[in-house]
Amino acid sequence: MKLTITTQVSVDGVMQGNGPSEQDRKEGFERDGWATTGHFGDESGAFVGRLYQRAEAFLFGRRTYDMFAPYWGAMDPGSGPIADALNTKPKYVASNTLADPRWAGTTVLSGDLAAAVGELKAKPGGELQVHGSGVLARWLLANGLVDELNLLTVPVVVGQGTRLFPDSGPDLALDLVESRAFRKGVTLQVYRPNGRPRYGLAGS
Repeated sequence: MKLTITTQVSVDGVMQGNGPSEQDRKEGFERDGWATTGHFGDESGAFVGRLYQRAEAFLFGRRTYDMFAPYWGAMDPGSGPIADALNTKPKYVASNTLADPRWAGTTVLSGDLAAAVGELKAKPGGELQVHGSGVLARWLLANGLVDELNLLTVPVVVGQGTRLFPDSGPDLALDLVESRAFRKGVTLQVYRPNGRPRYGLAGS
């Protein structure tokens, strides 16, 4: 399977609190919900629905899993393309502490995560999709396990919050595979990791 990461980011790279979040509010982040205030319309919403539908399986970090499970997992069949995909396809969550996942179809990956993800990627099929899951996404990128990165950039500068890429971290060259703009200002960039960047000397 091809491992793809899809995440919403602000223009300044923030991915925290894209939707309303009681947990983020409790932790002092008060600018949550920045992606849900009229930026996504029918066109971009349909695209995201099709994206979920083409998944063969889903891989989550623990925090995102804990947010998704009670919301999407409670929806009835036929509720929509995202809910139907999430509730009918295999789900994997990276965690060393989750013992009894209650969302049907969930397998917990603990221990050697690189080996476990490698085994999933070796299976035949379409996409192993990661949505959100910032800590996991950064780890997967740093360990060379990502095949494609889908960034949905929302036209807002949040000014604070956890960013997809930290201030100090591994460097990564990206090839642009696809780019498009939706009517309400959200843009999509699809990147394929391509090793480390090349750096030039001053004046060269």
